[in-house]
Amino acid sequence: MPGLTPSPTAQPDVTVVGIGADGWSGLTGPSRRVLREADVLLGGARQLALLPAECAGERVTWPSPLRPAIPGLLAAHAGRRIVVLASGDPFHYGIARTLTELLPAPPRVLPHPSSVSYACARLGWALEECEVVSVVGRPVARIAAALHHGRRLLVLGAGADTPAEVAGLLRDRGFGASRMWVLEQLGGEREHIREGTALSWSQPPGDPLSIVAVACLRDPDGLRLGAVPGLPDAAYEHDGQLTKRYVRAATLAALAPAPGELLWDVGGGAGSVAVEWLRTHPACRAVTVERDAERASRIARNAERLGVPQLRVVTGTAPGALADLPTPDAVFIGGGLTAPGMLDACWEALPPGGRLVANTVTLESEALLADWYRRHGGELVRLAVAHGTPVGHFTGWRQAMPVTQWAVCKPGAPLAAASGGAASRDGEAAGRDAGGAGDAGNAADAGGPGTAGSPVPVTDAGAAGSPVTVTGTGAAGNPGADENPGTARNSGTARNSGNAVGDEQ
Repeated sequence: MPGLTPSPTAQPDVTVVGIGADGWSGLTGPSRRVLREADVLLGGARQLALLPAECAGERVTWPSPLRPAIPGLLAAHAGRRIVVLASGDPFHYGIARTLTELLPAPPRVLPHPSSVSYACARLGWALEECEVVSVVGRPVARIAAALHHGRRLLVLGAGADTPAEVAGLLRDRGFGASRMWVLEQLGGEREHIREGTALSWSQPPGDPLSIVAVACLRDPDGLRLGAVPGLPDAAYEHDGQLTKRYVRAATLAALAPAPGELLWDVGGGAGSVAVEWLRTHPACRAVTVERDAERASRIARNAERLGVPQLRVVTGTAPGALADLPTPDAVFIGGGLTAPGMLDACWEALPPGGRLVANTVTLESEALLADWYRRHGGELVRLAVAHGTPVGHFTGWRQAMPVTQWAVCKPGAPLAAASGGAASRDGEAAGRDAGGAGDAGNAADAGGPGTAGSPVPVTDAGAAGSPVTVTGTGAAGNPGADENPGTARNSGTARNSGNAVGDEQ
């Protein structure tokens, strides 16, 4: 985080106090005492207005954007007792985490019950069985990745329009039957709860200080999307350049995504590998590189449709387009293997412990992978998929093009995970810190929303309902085939007939 490096100077006297819609009356004795003794009170306008006159410290409203201003604000009040106000639990999508990242040592924190705790108490839901999704400064499309039949969601809202946006997304993604509750001003005198279904939701905007609860119910004709890699091919919009379902599942298994890690998806095609990498965990990051502008746009739409609008899409030709990308934890080459310097560039970019997976269906590229396998080891596998199809009155197997896959881990001890973890949070800062909104998760206390920007959907057919056979041969040297992954990436077409390209949060 350039320019935001913690100062080596003495720790500022900073305390963070969580406050709810119940204001002063809901605070504990220690929190009240700290607020009375403060020289400086930092917070959103709504939060500062909740304090009585006996809190005589100088009141400073958060600027926007907030995060870059924090070091200057603290320096301006050096030597004074500073109290920062946050909604609810300051460590739940709140300002406390940002301060911890920027200060020499964590600040003292006095939390208040979080909005999600209040919501679960009102609805009788077990918090550990709910998934929390914040759309403060983030696209509402992020919710799509959490949609599963029977799942309970708590959506931290970005303002009064959030409920209608959530309802619209649920209808569009085949979850119109889902029940919704909008819980406003939780814990305060003006607490109010509205209820309905996504399909029939037509209520006007309410209080911006709210949280949306969703009991997910998939429509009978809705496409089922699982929680593991290998989504139906029909979930993607594509032109045939798609790593097909069964090869995709094997590819993600070889890539082995972990929270906070960054993937380069080189030769994006439809973006399916990067999309499913991101869906494995909210902290995962990915860049897909695709040379064709139309395909790059399609990748962005697929990412938005499937709940990972943070996917970064780079339109350009690899390996040149890889030069300025952040260091990856894993690289997938789905097209362009024979481009001069492609494998060398990807190998050099990987840190020790990084993984590289390359798929191909052409003999020329297979020979190249066999040579790299000979020099660097790893695992060389051939994947063959056949679909059961009608043959007159009978059923026979239709074989897709076999895919040769090379997977390898770069020798050496893995680097410390600091860069991946920190970088994955950068994209969240704008929304999370947008005014110290804390866990209340809406822009009511924000100095401004964060960032957004994404695309939309479509489909493909991928013989999902027929019998399938998958064979994997752990062959060591068997030169042979491809430039592109995709066993059936397309029933006979390589992912990117020859050259790669392609583009996070």
